[in-house]
Amino acid sequence: MNRPVQIDMAKAKAVGTLPAGRSPLAVRKIGVLLVNLGTPDGTDYWPMWRYLREFLSDPRVIELNKAIWYPILYGLVLTTRPTKSGANYKKIWNREKNESPLRTFTRSQSEKLAAVFAGNPEIVVDWGMRYGTPSIASVVERMEAQGCDRILTVPLYPQYSATTTATANDQLFRALMKMRRAPAVRSVPPYYDEPVYIDALARSITRHLAGLDFDPEVVLASFHGIPKPYSDRGDPYREHCLETTRLLRERLGWDEKKLITTFQSRFGAQEWLQPYTDKTVERLAKEGVKSIAIVNPGFSSDCIETLEEIAGEVAEIFHHGGGKNFSHIPCLNDSADGMAVIEALVRRELMGWM
Repeated sequence: MNRPVQIDMAKAKAVGTLPAGRSPLAVRKIGVLLVNLGTPDGTDYWPMWRYLREFLSDPRVIELNKAIWYPILYGLVLTTRPTKSGANYKKIWNREKNESPLRTFTRSQSEKLAAVFAGNPEIVVDWGMRYGTPSIASVVERMEAQGCDRILTVPLYPQYSATTTATANDQLFRALMKMRRAPAVRSVPPYYDEPVYIDALARSITRHLAGLDFDPEVVLASFHGIPKPYSDRGDPYREHCLETTRLLRERLGWDEKKLITTFQSRFGAQEWLQPYTDKTVERLAKEGVKSIAIVNPGFSSDCIETLEEIAGEVAEIFHHGGGKNFSHIPCLNDSADGMAVIEALVRRELMGWM
């Protein structure tokens, strides 16, 4: 009959003593890598050109055959769009730090999360961008040099899409493919329906609306759009967005007329997910709605799409159509509520490693 094997840990440690002359392994560390979409390094033509080239040549973002897309990209888009996009970035640029708000907030999120784990020398917190700098590869190399043999990557996209979460993870593994000693990796899954995330959004919305001198008749939950064919081919993004809105509506005690889902930031001629944010705002104004607010639950940090497009362009559309009161509700950013979401996700996914 087989009997359980009894292990004497003291003897096991003695047997495992390193041979003479063998150096002990460095202390094993865990890297926590916050990843966001990306940002240009400046607003002038060439920084914008480099950023847009990297972004728009990603096959996860533009699912067209290169033979068709590249002549358009290099012949038309990269000739005209850097100047236009640069002008828009200038409107929201953090001039004190000479960087985009997205970089400012993502760095701050990383610093605040690092402060949470400051008492644990096993944890190394850093941040990177899918497009632009600091690149994911450079941060992974830095983590490996600090002794990280495990990396928890945190794509800061609540709702999953191949155009965001998947391409960020792709880039991480491209970096690992070039490493002789690649660390083990985990990725935080989409958190579109996590109670801590829904609660944080609800508190943020409630607090912001309480500070207004008007009561919005309609609140739009505006998400970044994706081409409709991507959704038709199985990208779960649309369903994730709708579920976030449903849970948020339930949490706030609002009905379907008070909080509605829309999609913004479409690019090109093909159909994107609908209803479109700009068209919806225009329609509401024409129907006599005088007061609205817009929240962006798909963005972990305020950026060009929220600060310039929503708080600028869409607000102008509403006012031009006859609307009176408009307010953009800030993203969670590095607020206490926003950091509570990130910390909760990280602590859960580190279980078994710490």
